[in-house]
Amino acid sequence: MTPPSLSHDELIRYARHLALPDVGVTGQQQLAAARVLIVGAGGLGSPAALYLAAAGVGTIGLVDFDTVDLSNLQRQVVHGTSGVGRTKLASARERLRDLNPHIAVETFATRLSSADALPILERFDVVIDGSDNFPTRYLINDACVLLGKPNVYGAVFRFDGQAAVFDARTGPCYRCLFADPPPPHLVASCAEGGVLGVLPGIIGSIQALETIKLVLGIGESLVGRLLLLDGRALRFRELAVRKDPDCAVCGARPSVTALIDYEQFCGGGAAASGDLEISPAELQAAGAAADAPLLLDVREPFEAEIVRLPGSRLIPLGELPRRLAELDGRARVVAYCHRGTRSLQAAQLLRAAGFSGARSLRGGIDAWACEIDAEMTRY
Repeated sequence: MTPPSLSHDELIRYARHLALPDVGVTGQQQLAAARVLIVGAGGLGSPAALYLAAAGVGTIGLVDFDTVDLSNLQRQVVHGTSGVGRTKLASARERLRDLNPHIAVETFATRLSSADALPILERFDVVIDGSDNFPTRYLINDACVLLGKPNVYGAVFRFDGQAAVFDARTGPCYRCLFADPPPPHLVASCAEGGVLGVLPGIIGSIQALETIKLVLGIGESLVGRLLLLDGRALRFRELAVRKDPDCAVCGARPSVTALIDYEQFCGGGAAASGDLEISPAELQAAGAAADAPLLLDVREPFEAEIVRLPGSRLIPLGELPRRLAELDGRARVVAYCHRGTRSLQAAQLLRAAGFSGARSLRGGIDAWACEIDAEMTRY
């Protein structure tokens, strides 16, 4: 394919690139011809998309299914206050096109799944993983391995971040490093555990840098290396990652040769929680009964100040083991948190302590706001 020629405006726009020996006109044309997919228009996807658009990557694909929430703006810098309530795809597309009208933005309004991952990913040269959950990370990895695409990985949590490039053609894949996902009850999202807003900006920018290097074929990529950032100390460490010959997807005798059910693989399906969970609708019905359950809020005090379920008792998860005596052992307890992760841990802890009917509100107070009380504040 003949590289696209650069217009007069583009020659001015990319002047600082054109002055670089490793880029020049030829490299800028390579960027203009490149197709990069970003899965997630959130904390990591925002800086990655902004810098790729500014750099002149010709086609940027965005996969997302969410809308812009006020709580996103602390870190998801591609969106603005005026975008609250809009889809993240519409908000991001408008911002990227304003930043650089010479690029194309393709959007995919979907929660990436095994059914649509391959048809979407195969249309792009490089895939950036800007997701925030393990099922999607394993899905992206496996799809990239099957398609022979590089996977530019990033993750953040609280003050820490990590980045790598997984490319099974020349090095390890994500499963070579993390063969098995962690137990669901040990996984906290950024919404549950928090994240310093600048951290996704740093890691997402590293993902953009690695993507540009891959497109241009310059420098030394993060293939075979996991970069770790300790934001508190501002220290970077690096771990060598080797290809696992027994890897389930990229090893010599792979057992995964097609995309699977990643929710089930990561233990996020209904079978993982059994009867430990109660839906918002079920809780609403139970609350109207004479023997209404005791509502136990296991979030942090600052979260309870934002919004809480009426009549609930606040005992943060970290304090629950030593405060069990404060609860009536005969009560039916329903624990809730923001999105259901901490409350599931609480329900398991309570059952082990003898509260046989303890359950967790599936999806947390956020699901309650979405399904039961639309006027309730979300965060």
